[in-house]
Order: sequence, then C-alpha cells, then structure tokens
Amino acid sequence: MAVYTEVSFAEADHLLRCLGLGELTDLHGIRSGIENTNYYASTTRGQWVLTLFERLGPTQLPYYLRLMEHLARHGIPVPAPQADARGEILHTAAGKPAAVVTRLPGSHRLAPDAAHCEQVGRMLARTHLAGADFTLQQPHLRGLSWWAETVPVVLPHLAADQAQLLRDELAFQQQLAASPAGAALPQGHIHADLFRDNVMFDETAGDDRLCGFFDFYFAGVDTLLFDVAVCLNDWCCDLDSGRLVEVRARAFMQAYQEVRPLGSAELRLTPALLRAAALRFWLSRLWDWHLPRDAALLQPKDPAQFERILRERIDNPWHPPR
Repeated sequence: MAVYTEVSFAEADHLLRCLGLGELTDLHGIRSGIENTNYYASTTRGQWVLTLFERLGPTQLPYYLRLMEHLARHGIPVPAPQADARGEILHTAAGKPAAVVTRLPGSHRLAPDAAHCEQVGRMLARTHLAGADFTLQQPHLRGLSWWAETVPVVLPHLAADQAQLLRDELAFQQQLAASPAGAALPQGHIHADLFRDNVMFDETAGDDRLCGFFDFYFAGVDTLLFDVAVCLNDWCCDLDSGRLVEVRARAFMQAYQEVRPLGSAELRLTPALLRAAALRFWLSRLWDWHLPRDAALLQPKDPAQFERILRERIDNPWHPPR
C-alpha cells in the first residue's frame, strides 16, 4: 500500500463529503504494501481507508468491492465499501478509480502464536463457505497464467541456479494444474494474499480476538487449497529458515477443517500447493524488486524470503494431520 498517486486534502475532503462521511480532519499515506495507493482518512464521522487503484480497472474492481459486501452480509469481518447517493461504490480520485472503506479496529500480529493461527484458520474456512453463493466471477489475476507470463520477465535478473529453480517449479505447477487430480481440487472465491499484515486483532476485551480480514484486491476464483497454503507459508512459518512451525500449522489446519474439512485429494496435494504459494510470492517479489515502480513510501519486499520457503517446501514436504 504505497503512495503512487498524490491526493490533495481538498479533493479527499470533497469525495468524503459526497459520500456523507463527514468533514476530513486528517489524511496520511499508508507505507505498507506495494500494489495500490492508500490513505488513512479521519473525518468528523469516523475512520476510513481511501484506496486509489493503480493497475486494476473499472471492469475488474466491482468484483472485489461486491465480494466484500457479500462477505460482510454473511458475518465475515471485512471493510465495508461506502456508496454514494446512487448506490455506487466505485469512485474517482486524482483521475484514478477509487474506493472508500471502513477502517478496521485493532492491529496486526506480526509474531503470531498458535492461538492466532487457529483464529485465522477458522475464519478463512468461514470465508470460503460464505463465498460459495457469491455470483460474480473473476479469475485469480495472480494465478498460473500470470506466473507463466512473468517468469521470462524476471529470469534475466537471476543467478543460474535461481533461474533453473524458477523454470523447474513453473513446469511442475503447470503439470499439476493440467492433471486430473489438480483440475479436480475444489475451487471458490479466495483472498489470495492473507498475510499477517492483512488481518487485524483486537485485545481491548482481553482475549486478542480476530476482528477483520482486509485487502481483497488480489481475490479471485481459484483453488481453495491455494488460499490455505498462502496462510500456512506466512502465519505458520519461521520466516528466517522457511520451515513450518508444527504447532502453529497444526492449530491452523485443525481449526480450518472444523469448519470446512479437506477432502483426501486436498490433503494429499497440500505439499504441492505449499510450493505453488511459495512460487507465487517469490515471483511477485522478484518482479517488484527488479522492476520497481516509482512511488512515495514504497518498500519492496525482499524476494529471498520466499526463495527460502520454496526450497524448504521442495526439500521437506509437509503433510497436514489427517
């Protein structure tokens, strides 16, 4: 959530007033993230997040915003898009498509324990079930086809052993997706980016309760198990070594399966999907690292973390408890 496009205080104030959200009192850019321009906006009526979409267009954006609306109606704690008088939730600011959503309470848990992982696993499963009757459809835009397009772009920037690993893993994932077993994995609406900094917890009541998922702008229709693997590779991972922390991984999987039990094929293919999730984020971080965009507050993330995770998942496949 870097700042690529500067929004003036006056323009933000005008938009928020038009949405009936009060008079703007404070506006500042959000440093974390790399995809869109984001601001925290405080008004006389509450706390909001203003997002300007730098790559996504008006044909794609209604899917994400309506998905959040749908999940909220099903009891999933997500930011609520704010509509204008005509009911429109996609707006314009500084010449870019924009949205204003409620700012979730709480804070991140960047050093999670098993209890945090348990809550995330349970809520992710609830999210998958809640999305089952959402009628809009949009493919996961950072899925396999994007990997195939992007690998040739980053290969010239890599050492020989890294390039070989990237080519080999892409081929492995393409073969898996084309196989009957891979094609038969359950699909649905996935978040696809549910890292520690996209979840909020609130400890004001003394129980450190999960109070929200946000940043759905990589969501799409894809394999549900991929979403599980993304979470395992972040929430349940020792980031320095790339190894899964068994107590956290078991807590996450047990809680998830209490709500949506995995089928036998999903259990069998979890190691392969853990590799897929590691490949996706190694590749996107390589792309951001070697081909950066100009932005205020931009902090591209080191791709080496997910290279370590991918190598670890290949060398030491992890199978969930049955």
